[in-house]
Amino acid sequence: MADRLEPGDLAPDFTLPATHGGSWTLSEHRGRSVVVYFYPAAGTPGCTTQACDFRDNLGSLGAAGYDVVGVSPDPLPKLEAWSAEEQLPFPLASDTERGVVQRWGAWGEKTMYGKTTTGLLRSTVVVGPDGVVTHASYNVKATGHVARLRKELGVD
Repeated sequence: MADRLEPGDLAPDFTLPATHGGSWTLSEHRGRSVVVYFYPAAGTPGCTTQACDFRDNLGSLGAAGYDVVGVSPDPLPKLEAWSAEEQLPFPLASDTERGVVQRWGAWGEKTMYGKTTTGLLRSTVVVGPDGVVTHASYNVKATGHVARLRKELGVD
């Protein structure tokens, strides 16, 4: 398990296969801020709530200079189907090898229903236009997270 990213850290660059055609590379978004959010599984209730929250707030986030990308260990065909079903206008990246989620600290121990397991931690990391982390939140709740993030970022 990797250490969690903190504000001031240089965000590790990555390229992953993604919905909306081809691949998605963090460094190609230099000059804009990027919200990278990690979620456990496409199509589950919590992940759908969170993705639809990002979808519904994408206009104001984009107007404030933020791009959004979701990352999960799901295979690309599953992400493409879910993206189409939920009409998600932002890319979803497939990290089936879990290399990115591990380097970004979004993989680790978590407790679900009283059991400790190892898996993906619902997390959000905001990367500034210079590639440096400005915000990092781990083990977030799906419901209400986007509203809290908007408040932290000062996005109306």
